[in-house]
Amino acid sequence: MRFEQLEYVAAVAAHGSLRRAGEHLRVSQPALSEAITRLERELGVSLLDRRRSGARISSIGKDLMPLLADILDAVARFEQQAGGHTGVGRTIRVGTVNTATAHIVLPAIKAHQSGHHPAPIEVRQLQQDEIHTGLTEGTLDLGLVNLLVTDDLHPDVDGTELLRGEPVVVMPTQHPLAALDAVSPDQVLAAGFIGMREGYLMYRVARRLFGDAVPPAWHTTDGAEMGMQMVGSGLGVTILPDFSVTDAPLLLAGVITTRPLAVDPIGVRMVMLTRRGARLPASVDALIEALRARVAQIRSAQTG
Repeated sequence: MRFEQLEYVAAVAAHGSLRRAGEHLRVSQPALSEAITRLERELGVSLLDRRRSGARISSIGKDLMPLLADILDAVARFEQQAGGHTGVGRTIRVGTVNTATAHIVLPAIKAHQSGHHPAPIEVRQLQQDEIHTGLTEGTLDLGLVNLLVTDDLHPDVDGTELLRGEPVVVMPTQHPLAALDAVSPDQVLAAGFIGMREGYLMYRVARRLFGDAVPPAWHTTDGAEMGMQMVGSGLGVTILPDFSVTDAPLLLAGVITTRPLAVDPIGVRMVMLTRRGARLPASVDALIEALRARVAQIRSAQTG
């Protein structure tokens, strides 16, 4: 068994196919497949499901991913302690539903880069269930999701609440609804609604707000960033957590604006997730601290 074989299996699990794993690792697909095949023969298990449409991680491989992730993390920590690394740690893998990107996530990543544990960071836009799967399988180090304040955490993850807020209506600055102090669900529907796809919290919120008035079709997208782009292009209005819009480039440029919903308050929160019981590399711990520090800065500015 060679260390790179374990890295190859982890890459296939992370990227969903041999082809994409090979592109990420800059290893040819035949070489990648052969290395994993040799590992499978040695272990006596099938780590990949090989089909005509491509090869993906098998159910056995998924079961072994948490242990494999622990091994890779242990090696990374060993290299750091032994001083055998080159000063750049392994890639930190972050899954996010694109929440609070502009004023939390990006400033935290920038601060992390100037710290004592520099490491490349891979940010993936995913749905909440995909983030839970990535954390439990060890293909993600950190997850950032939106939850209702009444939601329970997935049993296989630990969570830290970073922010709490409310859904707001996001619209073009010159939209007629911008003249109102608050916007009703009926007014949102009449303006043309841009919703998140099923699997995002805002999809659930929309269903809760609109009830039986849900239109048979609406524009849909993945994540707050594209939702704001569609609003800025004049395709309609959307509903997002207020903290996902704060300091967004289109908001700062005056292209979009927000108004509260004319309904009883709906509490939402931004939560940072890690795999339950995971021993994280120092570089991941440093990124977590950078995220917490950024939130502390914001709270201090709000109370000051």
